[in-house]
Amino acid sequence: MCTSIVEIVPADGAGKGGDGWFTLTHSVVSYDHPHHALLEEAITLDFVNSAMGPEARVAVELTLESAKALSQALVKAIEAADLAEGGRHRNT
Repeated sequence: MCTSIVEIVPADGAGKGGDGWFTLTHSVVSYDHPHHALLEEAITLDFVNSAMGPEARVAVELTLESAKALSQALVKAIEAADLAEGGRHRNT
């Protein structure tokens, strides 16, 4: 079953593919049949620079449970980073 669940967001950062590091332009998060993971369905994360062709892509396929754990870890790390950054930029 194809789910058609796809979220695309701009990305400002870098990814490392087979040819080395490249600048990212966007990230794609989807839930569908994986290409490589031996799963019925997977959350797929693609970090890409579409102007550079298919070589400029980093892909990850995760179980739904692993994706949930990653999401929680991201939220915790972002909250901690916001606190750390807030302390650096206070007006004294």
